[in-house]
Amino acid sequence: MNGNQIEGLIGMTATLGILLLLVLPSVLGIVRDRRIDRQLREAERKGLRPAAASPQPPAPRRVTKSRRHHGATRAA
Repeated sequence: MNGNQIEGLIGMTATLGILLLLVLPSVLGIVRDRRIDRQLREAERKGLRPAAASPQPPAPRRVTKSRRHHGATRAA
């Protein structure tokens, strides 16, 4: 191998390494999503419901200082 071929090999390796670093987060996200989908399907098959899908009563509203009534009357 001469110098030009070695430079080309180094450049190609660097380019592929950068491409791998850019694609890796997307691939990991896809794998994670598929795992979650598989777990949800298994839970559906077993008759379990995900916690987020179960109906929950709305949380009580907290009255902050800015919403308190300070004696001023409001028009209807």
